[in-house]
Amino acid sequence: MGHPLILLIITIVFLSSQTISIANESEETKFTYIKGAENGPEKWGKLHTNYTICNAGNMQSPINIDDSTVKITSKFGQLIRRYESSPAIIVNQGHALQIKWTGDAGKIIINGTEYFLVQCHWHTPSENTVNGKKFDMEMHLVHMSAKDEIAAVSILYEIGEPDHFLGQLLDSIKHVDHNGKDLGVLNPRKIRYGSKKYYRFIGSLTTPPCSQGVIWTVIKKTKTVSQEQINLLKEAVDDGYEQNARPVQPLNGRTVYLNMP
Repeated sequence: MGHPLILLIITIVFLSSQTISIANESEETKFTYIKGAENGPEKWGKLHTNYTICNAGNMQSPINIDDSTVKITSKFGQLIRRYESSPAIIVNQGHALQIKWTGDAGKIIINGTEYFLVQCHWHTPSENTVNGKKFDMEMHLVHMSAKDEIAAVSILYEIGEPDHFLGQLLDSIKHVDHNGKDLGVLNPRKIRYGSKKYYRFIGSLTTPPCSQGVIWTVIKKTKTVSQEQINLLKEAVDDGYEQNARPVQPLNGRTVYLNMP
C-alpha cells in the first residue's frame, strides 16, 4: 500500500482535474435546472457525450425517501467522522457555491473504507426529499476514497435559526467569485450532523456527468438555516441558478435503509 498522504494528494489532484474538465464541459453545454428548457434536467443526457448516464442510468440521485418503505437496520453502525482543520477556498461554481479543502481535511469511514473530505456545497431548495417533502436547503459533503470512489453526506435544512457554519462565512460569501477566495484554515467539524440516525442508499452525482455508484448518507434529523442565509447563497451563484435542485429520480427498485445505531 502507498503512503496515506500520497494517496490523499493523488485523490485531490484527480478530483481537481475531474472538476476542471466538468466545469469546461459545463461552459460549453450550460446545463440548467429550468424544467422544459433545451438544456434543462430532462435533457442533460443529450448535452454532452459524457452526460448520457444522466438519462440512461438506473441509480440516479436525488430520490424521494419514503419512510413507509425504508428498511430499518443497525448494521451500518454510527457514521465515523475524523475531520481535521485544513486550508480551504470558497468559489462560485456558477450553478452552486462550493468550499474546497486544499489540504487534508480528514475523512469518514464506511464499511472500513476511508473517504477523504474534498468539498461541500449547497442546494436551494433541497434535492433529496423525505415523504414527498422538499426542504429549504441541502448541504452535500463530498468525499473520495483512494480508489476514486465517492461518498456523499447530505444534511437537510428548514427555515429557522441561523446555521452556525454558514454564519462564519457570510463575508466571504458576499465577495466570492469564480476564481475563489481564500478562507484560511477551516474546521469541517463545525458542520454538525445533528443525529446518529441516517438514511443510506446508492445513487449518483446530482449534476452532470451524473456518475453512479455514489454512497449516499442522508442525515435523518433536519437542521435550521435563516432566510437571510439562504438569500445570500442565492445571490452568490450565477443568475438563473438560484433554484439549483435537480428533480427527484426514479428509485428503480433500490433499497433505502434507515440506520438506527
